[in-house]
Amino acid sequence: MRLPPAIIGHTDDVLREVLRFAGPADVTLSRYFRDHPKLGSRERGVIAEAVYSVLRNKLVYTNFAESGSGPAMRRMSLLGLAETVGFDALGGLEEQESQWLSRVMQIDRATLPLALRTNLPPWLFDKLLAREGEAGLEELAAALNRPAPLDLRVNSLKASREDVIRELAQAPIIAEPTPYAPLGIRIMKKPALQNLPLFQSGAIEVQDEGSQLLAQIVGAKRGEMVVDFCAGAGGKTLALGAAMRNTGRLYAFDVSDKRLAKLKPRLARSGLSNVHPVVIAHENDAKVKRLAGKVDRVLVDAPCTGLGTLRRNPDMKWRQTPEAVAELNGKQASILASASRLVKAGGRLVYATCSLLDEENQAIVEQFLATHADFALVPMSEVLAEQKIALEMQGYLQMMPQRHQTDGFFAAVLQRGK
Repeated sequence: MRLPPAIIGHTDDVLREVLRFAGPADVTLSRYFRDHPKLGSRERGVIAEAVYSVLRNKLVYTNFAESGSGPAMRRMSLLGLAETVGFDALGGLEEQESQWLSRVMQIDRATLPLALRTNLPPWLFDKLLAREGEAGLEELAAALNRPAPLDLRVNSLKASREDVIRELAQAPIIAEPTPYAPLGIRIMKKPALQNLPLFQSGAIEVQDEGSQLLAQIVGAKRGEMVVDFCAGAGGKTLALGAAMRNTGRLYAFDVSDKRLAKLKPRLARSGLSNVHPVVIAHENDAKVKRLAGKVDRVLVDAPCTGLGTLRRNPDMKWRQTPEAVAELNGKQASILASASRLVKAGGRLVYATCSLLDEENQAIVEQFLATHADFALVPMSEVLAEQKIALEMQGYLQMMPQRHQTDGFFAAVLQRGK
């Protein structure tokens, strides 16, 4: 089935906006689709996937688009659409365009230089190449440049994983258990979840398997006092609340009331009553200080570059800079230090990011431990054994897309002395 020629124009228009990188790609796409309500769901899906294809393959497509004639942005759009729906589905092409697209689509990308094939900005390419080596970087970049599957977490207060998989099969949606997270389900296609009774009842939530594991290694138990220090929209908060079996007190702190507002409908669906969302002005807010030395478990899912989520958010690699990383490092160190004051003697502090960069991960933890003698690293091998998670790790949790088929996640568990 051929796409109507107007789809190329729409892709061209929204791609032009997205490539300004004034904000997240998904926000720009949502706004464009609201402004063009006549686009059907299939058309919106094709346009969005074509834009994401360009974001994933930007260096290669820019290189290809330097040949041919006419506006380069249109050629970028054509490459994204051809990758998404196939060359034969594109209608309304001029003869010259059709010949050019056919020619470049046949180029063997394995023959391109590594710096092009990986489709990473130069600063990130250099950093990861130094750490991973050529073969390792190629494998990592290939995984980051593939679209991610859809992972769900089963709300154990409302359903079992087996029951949810059976009910999804009747939809019909093919789902399988995730290999590491005990409540995780993986779906290769992306159905309209919001229409499913399972979603509406709060029996399932969208959450990457790596993110589910972060919540699990916190080890939150019944009746404890727990703080999710950078809760955002609350995916990990909901997982922690279910792990606590809806007992104890779970505080969801965040500096953004807009992010916490997104938690409210999810919280209502979840059936949890032990969660207390709290907007704070900054990490040293008086609301934080009141809990000093009283909390059993604190999760710091720190603000970071998000470079571990490039499968889902490929625009992040083009929007981040070395200067932004340095600025984030200061925030990460400050937030971790402030959150540590909440932890009671014998309690645990979990520092986590969805970043691939050592300076956002190990470096922050090592810096913290060097200045906080009352905390010690709990080897991740011990934590995983406690939680019965079948993963081989040493000191830290480091989930990688090419090894674990999750987003890139880092976590360290720190315990306060008694």
